[in-house]
Amino acid sequence: MPHQEQALAHGNLCAPGPPNNAGYNSNPVPVIIQTESRDKWSKKMDFLLSVIGFAVDLGNVWRFPYICYQNGGGAFLIPYVLMAVFGGVPLFYMELALGQFHRTGAISIWKHICPIFKGIGFSICVIALYVSFYYNTIIAWALFYFYSSFSSTLPWTSCDNEWNTENCTNYFGKDNVTWTNYSRSPAEEFYTRNVLAVHESSGLGNVGYIRWQLMLCLFLIFTIVYFSLWKGVKTSGKVVWVTATLPYVVLLILMIRGATLPGAWKGVVFYLNPKWEKLQETSVWVDAAAQIFFSLGPGFGVLLALSSYNPFNNNCYRDAIVTSLVNCLTSFVSGFVIFTVLGYMAEQRNVNVEDVARDKGPSLLFITYPEAIANMVGSTFFAIIFFVMMITLGLDSTFGGLEAIITAVMDEYPDTLSHRRELFVLALVVICFLGSLSTLTKGGAYVVKLLEEFGVGSSIIAIVFLEATAVSWFYGINRFSNDIKSMLGYSPGLFWKVCWVAISPAFLAYIIISSLLNPQPLSLFDYEFPDWSITVGYIIGASSFIWIPIYMVYKLVWTPGSLKQPGNAQLGESRLHDRPYEVLLRQNLVLLISVLSTLLVVMIGMAVCVYKPLRRR
Repeated sequence: MPHQEQALAHGNLCAPGPPNNAGYNSNPVPVIIQTESRDKWSKKMDFLLSVIGFAVDLGNVWRFPYICYQNGGGAFLIPYVLMAVFGGVPLFYMELALGQFHRTGAISIWKHICPIFKGIGFSICVIALYVSFYYNTIIAWALFYFYSSFSSTLPWTSCDNEWNTENCTNYFGKDNVTWTNYSRSPAEEFYTRNVLAVHESSGLGNVGYIRWQLMLCLFLIFTIVYFSLWKGVKTSGKVVWVTATLPYVVLLILMIRGATLPGAWKGVVFYLNPKWEKLQETSVWVDAAAQIFFSLGPGFGVLLALSSYNPFNNNCYRDAIVTSLVNCLTSFVSGFVIFTVLGYMAEQRNVNVEDVARDKGPSLLFITYPEAIANMVGSTFFAIIFFVMMITLGLDSTFGGLEAIITAVMDEYPDTLSHRRELFVLALVVICFLGSLSTLTKGGAYVVKLLEEFGVGSSIIAIVFLEATAVSWFYGINRFSNDIKSMLGYSPGLFWKVCWVAISPAFLAYIIISSLLNPQPLSLFDYEFPDWSITVGYIIGASSFIWIPIYMVYKLVWTPGSLKQPGNAQLGESRLHDRPYEVLLRQNLVLLISVLSTLLVVMIGMAVCVYKPLRRR
């Protein structure tokens, strides 16, 4: 970690007195003063755009609209807002404050908070790697479409191409066309047969060769990523002025165009029509909690990394509120962009909007929407700007995800990497590129689906649960509040403290338990994932989460002395405070046992989920 100096707070940075925790040192709260050796954002707006760019990604364009209509339309906004207020935003605020106060990445920060939980930092880096293996491939698909859009007639408009089959049915601009369950639109066949070529793969057991076209697209994507990150936040902060703002211009253009299409009103009514009875279903509240969590993105280490380059007195509270509102409103507005077009397609097919909107995920972005664009006036223009929007949305999130790894590792090993950032970033990009090769095969879409489901999933939620628990209960909510006061000049209110201590951890535990009790079957393009692939998926999930108990055991075994000796204090207290570890252990021993029990329960749950399909075989 770059050299950091400690100084006593004074003036508005000084805590007025000791918190009401037994054993807490009554000395003024020390403050870490940022030195010139650490990078800083050139402008405040660079930071805000980077955070917004990370939080607003491809999921905002398709996941929120789909989940909204599926779970009660306008009625879904009630659980969504409640989960945002009591769960998502408090966690978002917590990470921004932690990163700004301690000025270090996801690994080294635990030296200041609770060293026994340092495995959380390693787990975050592993998950960020898994995300980079599949997420950039989706951007590569968008780049392939972008290149294909430079044509007077878009290639997914007709059924006269070499990749089309007899099931290809083009109903736009034609009368008396019958749409059956076997019908495939030109856009669907372009995506599945020309871009992905999944018809030449029998599944995960035979993924086939790497498609060189996609490999070239991915190479270009990683080249952009490298030259955006290699010099640090001073370069990435400039790039986001384009990548974070351009999507909003495109969304506005597409929303205006969508509102002028025939049948657009059907899609909007279907999107927002409230179904109040849905609020009685537990799954709706689980979906709302998961959506707001994955949308805001706490736990990925990105917020810690980006805020660590802020000035010490930056108003991170205001930043958290502003960026959270922008993210949530973007999701809501994206629904109008998507569903006006779905209403138009339903009008053209002469079917219900529900029949058009049954697809979700990348299929909505690469089949449904391009199909509608292909039959608009000025289709080439709208296709180009749509896929430019997708590329920029994806790049922003990639910048954040990789910066989380870069900051975490460089802060943990400063002597080795502090003057070799360019080489380290190059090595990381090469690793991510090589790790993505399996997703570029003819069966690569199945690999993407597997990594998307299990590479993040319950593991990242469990990690944030432990992070919130460690900060609120081990580090101490009063100590954390004093840290915020030393930065902002005032302590967080009672609402935030209650959320951090109880409501937000309960919110995360609720998602974990629900996801484990109700696992969903995995399928893609009518391909049912075999049992052995589900087993592999759980192994992937466990491979990131397992670093937490491993590091806990390592720390307990290799730290000299007994658990009650003050010399063992490095296990659970900040080096910035003189608090006897015996007091800390006595106050939190039950909690530590509870946390370890939670880890055990989650691992047993994963084992049971693995055992069941094996037993059926």
